[in-house]
Amino acid sequence: MRGHLRGAAAGVLAAGLGIAVAELFAAAARPGAGPLVAVGGAVIDATPTAVKEFAVRELGTNDKPVLLGAVGLVLAGLAALTGVLGLHRRALVAAGAAVLGLAGAAAALSRPAGTLPDAIPSLLAATIAGATLWWLLHSRPTTTPAPSGDRRAFLRGAALVAGAAVLAEGGALVVRRTIGRARTDLRLPAPASAAKPSSPGLATPTGDFYRVDTALTVPRIDPGTWSLRVHGLVDRELRLSLDDLLRRPLIERDITLNCVSNEVGGPYIGTARWLGVPLGPLLREAGLRDGADQIVARSAEGMTIGTPVATALDGRDTMLAVAMNGSPLPPEHGFPVRMLTPGLYGYAGACKWVSELELTTFAAFDAYWVKRGWARAGTVRTASRIDKPRPFARLAAGPVTVAGVAWAQRRGISKVEVSVDGGPWRRAELLPVPSVDTWVQWRYSWPATAGPHSLAVRATDGDGAVQTEDRATPFPSGATGWHTITVTVS
Repeated sequence: MRGHLRGAAAGVLAAGLGIAVAELFAAAARPGAGPLVAVGGAVIDATPTAVKEFAVRELGTNDKPVLLGAVGLVLAGLAALTGVLGLHRRALVAAGAAVLGLAGAAAALSRPAGTLPDAIPSLLAATIAGATLWWLLHSRPTTTPAPSGDRRAFLRGAALVAGAAVLAEGGALVVRRTIGRARTDLRLPAPASAAKPSSPGLATPTGDFYRVDTALTVPRIDPGTWSLRVHGLVDRELRLSLDDLLRRPLIERDITLNCVSNEVGGPYIGTARWLGVPLGPLLREAGLRDGADQIVARSAEGMTIGTPVATALDGRDTMLAVAMNGSPLPPEHGFPVRMLTPGLYGYAGACKWVSELELTTFAAFDAYWVKRGWARAGTVRTASRIDKPRPFARLAAGPVTVAGVAWAQRRGISKVEVSVDGGPWRRAELLPVPSVDTWVQWRYSWPATAGPHSLAVRATDGDGAVQTEDRATPFPSGATGWHTITVTVS
């Protein structure tokens, strides 16, 4: 039994060192190619849409740590098994390392932006882990009798391997922090067109802004080496550095962004003040060819987002954003540059970590989420939410302020109404907004009486269309239905 424990521990330690060195290598080259991230990304790509929706709904932003943890546990189990088997058959050490290394390499190459160099970290991890496991299991001192010598040699070797793994992981952290400092040192120019004044509380604090994407680790992109390629159905291919973008006239706008995965009354929506380069002039400069109706935005970690060309040319503030709420984009929100399209859900117009824009047609290419059954259009539906009081709140009788937000980007909100216990709809007060591209804050004074009550809200958009009562799940084109909560008044 002790031998088995030794073998299992050796396998886990060896795998840990291999992965740590591979992560250091990947951090300096391409973080998305790290073994754990590559395997986790392949799992996400292969997961049915219904399962993904369940994970987002139940776990929120914890879905990524949970997945990475699960991948790590599976790998640790396989590494431990390889260590136990390798105690008696040395060939199994090499075989186990080779299988795991090839699996990681295959996962990296299967990713949307996978290239041959992306296989290197997984193969490097397997080589180091295999060699380390072989050494831990089969090295023996010549001056100390067995078995005490074996035990002491193993403990010394294990400590050495663990220390090396910690150093490698520390090196990866240093690389990531170095890139992070480049973000904080970035100086943003003043906008050529500033945002209009807005009501207090309209914008969501950056730290509270939702995050939904498939990136298991946040890409750490050096702004000094970043570039954007514009190509496809254009007369002149463009390649722009971040400095090139920042020298162009910038616009500053308050825009609400929401995820198509948001349930009725859900949290995956926020408003921020964005600073960026208008996309329309850039596309005109490239020379759009006849027939181009889709912009395929590709991110540094392989995501593809398909956006109608018309949304960059119809007067809305579609942009390549470089800042959020007065600071350079946080890494988790797309630093150094992300695309933003008012009126479309994020999956159809808000590519993070964007590195490429290809002008093509919808007939020629389906983007990542469209391939998985989501609607191609991605137009934001009219919706509203009660934020105050909270569901199941216990309130005192008397005047109660019911408040929340409503949104219908590009159409705007003309009216919000509240119904108590299925009774008549009462009109709420709307606070002023800078444009039709933001949500609207609303409030209603309710003369609350004792007892349990249900509160419902609905909105009417700027075109006069009333938000539908019919309940629909987010898949495939966004959730619908009235947000309803229950409270108790005493």
